[in-house]
Amino acid sequence: MDSAAGLLPNGKALDGHSRTQMTTKVSLIEVVDALEIATDEVSSFVSKRTGQVVTLSHEAMHLAEEDSKDDLPDWQEEELRLARDVLESTDWLGLPSKFEVHEWEIMNRFGQSLSVPAQREEVLDAIHGGGAFRQFKSTIRRLRLEDTWFAFRSSAFEDIARSWLSEHGFEINEDGRSGGRRTSR
Repeated sequence: MDSAAGLLPNGKALDGHSRTQMTTKVSLIEVVDALEIATDEVSSFVSKRTGQVVTLSHEAMHLAEEDSKDDLPDWQEEELRLARDVLESTDWLGLPSKFEVHEWEIMNRFGQSLSVPAQREEVLDAIHGGGAFRQFKSTIRRLRLEDTWFAFRSSAFEDIARSWLSEHGFEINEDGRSGGRRTSR
């Protein structure tokens, strides 16, 4: 047993649940990128074994579930192969979806972080009511806060990625991309 990590030789924790040991490195940049592009049409996954980050269309996932044998272009065949691997293997963990990231809450925290009271009030007012995302973007553009917003947003996504990677026992690769990232949309 690895007493420092609380793991048995088979990789299971003392409580009986499997945990990824701190041996798989995952690129922080790739996870942040995957979180930032999350939409209703795609989901991203991390391989527990290799640390590879993949983003797959829900269409490909659906075709893989149906075990579709349609005549597909080469690029789509590759996406389908990856989707089948993700669905059939326990080696993959799904990254948080756009609904789990709560971008509205990030916008709210940004507004609260502004030191100029008039800017803070305008930004916080913009995110309430209909068209909150559109109003927010318009307001930060008018107030010339876009660069500040994008830096805040990037930092928030990085915090989410770090937390998720730590929670799942991955080692964080701060040095850039692993070279194994595949994005299919």
